[in-house]
Amino acid sequence: MMEFSRWKIWMVIIATVFGILYSLPNFLPQTMRETMARYYLPSQVLNLGLDLQGGSYLLLEVDTDALAREKTANLTEDVRSTLRQKSINFSGLAATSEAVNVRITDAAQFETALTELQRLPQPLPKNPSIRDINVVRGDNQTISLKFTPDGRRADAASAVDTSIEIVRRRVDSLGTKEPTILRQGANRIVVQAPGESDPEQLKRVIGQTAKLTFQMVDESLSPADAQAGRVPPGSELLISENPGEPYLVVKKRVLVSGDNLTSASVGTDQYNRPAIDFRFDGQGARKFGDATAQNIGKRFAIILDGKIVSAPTIQSAITGGSGQITGTFSTQEASELVNVLKGGALPAPLKVEEQKTVGAELGADSVAKGQFSTLIAFISVVIFMILAYGFLFGGISVAALLVNLTLLVAGMSVTQATLTLPGIAGLILTLAMAVDANVLIYERMRDEAAAGRSVIGALDAGFSRAIETILDANITTLGAALIMFAFGAGPVRGFAWTLSLGVITSVFSAVFVTQILLVWWYRSARPKKLPI
Repeated sequence: MMEFSRWKIWMVIIATVFGILYSLPNFLPQTMRETMARYYLPSQVLNLGLDLQGGSYLLLEVDTDALAREKTANLTEDVRSTLRQKSINFSGLAATSEAVNVRITDAAQFETALTELQRLPQPLPKNPSIRDINVVRGDNQTISLKFTPDGRRADAASAVDTSIEIVRRRVDSLGTKEPTILRQGANRIVVQAPGESDPEQLKRVIGQTAKLTFQMVDESLSPADAQAGRVPPGSELLISENPGEPYLVVKKRVLVSGDNLTSASVGTDQYNRPAIDFRFDGQGARKFGDATAQNIGKRFAIILDGKIVSAPTIQSAITGGSGQITGTFSTQEASELVNVLKGGALPAPLKVEEQKTVGAELGADSVAKGQFSTLIAFISVVIFMILAYGFLFGGISVAALLVNLTLLVAGMSVTQATLTLPGIAGLILTLAMAVDANVLIYERMRDEAAAGRSVIGALDAGFSRAIETILDANITTLGAALIMFAFGAGPVRGFAWTLSLGVITSVFSAVFVTQILLVWWYRSARPKKLPI
């Protein structure tokens, strides 16, 4: 063990130099870090978590009831559209919370209608043998399309998964570093955004459903009928943002939806007011071009989250696949809307169940306490090692400990892993584990020296006998930390990551750094007695 290869010496030197280089920015002012970045030198610092940096915490709930209502409404329209396309006469089309019912008025068309409606159910993505809807033959020529429990559960699970991904894209668009976004329970989402000082903006950006649709205005109704609520089947009365036209009746059939958007950006309208420029993909451009070509002179409505933003008249076919949404936007509102449109529409509304803000002052207080705790832990270890093993061996342990701490801070800075308050606990724990390895090695050396071995023999045997114990203990800890990282969330993952890095750096420093320093001391001093 006391024979050391040259490449191991270089490995320790290079690792230590890189550790110093990458941990140094954490102790420099911002101006110096910016200067280092201009010269392509490391400038990244530790990424502090919500509890250390301050920020916003939101607990959101996916409104699965609204999702179920929307699915029911869509199924109702699908039934109506299917039967009309096949010229099948029907009546009593109505929806309940669990089913859509329809009566076929012509008995001769009943079997045809049943066959056509049996095409509507879809197989579940994760279980194709099960359909989301059961089509049931009822009494008096009625047909019921009932949602299956498996279908409801699959819809809810898919909505939560999709919402998490969309929320992540929207939070990323705010430039938030290392946000934590994860599922809690069946239909809740936790969002932690470190450094996000405006929780209201976060709520606006995350909470907007951003369902964009283009639908034709139903101009067959008189204003009096519309205000009286006499809306024909297949149309709906919606609120308009135009003060001169507060309500409009639009056809429920969607010409094009936001799903076909490929880009959106903030622009200006003809009056130099903020507006949103958008572009469709090929399919959306084709649909929009066909719809506008067939409806020249008529009005279509641009609807965002169930509210009409504008309702222009089609002057000519719009075949380029691009357009503009005008409205009463401020520049900030237009910018936020562009971000949410780029992130995609939420499959269901999100309700804010809980909101917390961790102030920057509270975070700074946590950082100060964490630094103080780490300093106390380090000083305690230094005092103990020097008292227990003297200035030479204790000093070597302290030197190895400093290298360990430097490598750990550098590793956290390079990987940009989020350091939380539990992460600081993991950091202090790794300091204790690192010095524990040195204690094991030194105690073995004492035993060997007491047994009458020479200095070099005691040094060599001490390392050889301790190394297996050190590796066993640290591999077990590393395994537990990796399991915590894989299955944990939030602060638990931060603790697990800090602990994993700490285990690796502590083994490196205890085995290699301590060994090199002891070899260097032995070759320089050639002692006759082990001073321990």
